Amino acid sequence: MKRVYVNEKWCLGCRLCEYNCAFANSGMTDMVKALNNVTINPRIKVEKANGISFAVQCRHCKDPICVRACIAGALHLDEDGVIRIDDTKCVGCHSCVMACPYGAIMPSQKGVMQKCELCLQNSSKEPACVKGCPNHAIVYEER
Repeated sequence: MKRVYVNEKWCLGCRLCEYNCAFANSGMTDMVKALNNVTINPRIKVEKANGISFAVQCRHCKDPICVRACIAGALHLDEDGVIRIDDTKCVGCHSCVMACPYGAIMPSQKGVMQKCELCLQNSSKEPACVKGCPNHAIVYEER
């Protein structure tokens, strides 16, 4: 299965991946209208530690602890190996947030949890964070 990988050596910490992610998941067609004067809510986040920048997103684990931790059954592993959230079932208990060892699940503005779903719901061939990375620090590939 293809997954998103980050090369920390190339990450500039520019946060363009966050903006592209927020726009791709906004449901809007105009980036300026979607992101102007709003707090963005991306499904990927850039962290900085010891002078190194790196993007954190769902790793789509083969045996996902977050799915087992979900008390509402809102998280599931689909046939493509992608972990998805059914926001109609999510009760916002944060069990998955606490269980995820990567810190890749976060609350959305709607109060339910959100995470990277590889932009597959957006009928894209690759995630928006990958497309928008100017330094090619984020890649979408099978390893």
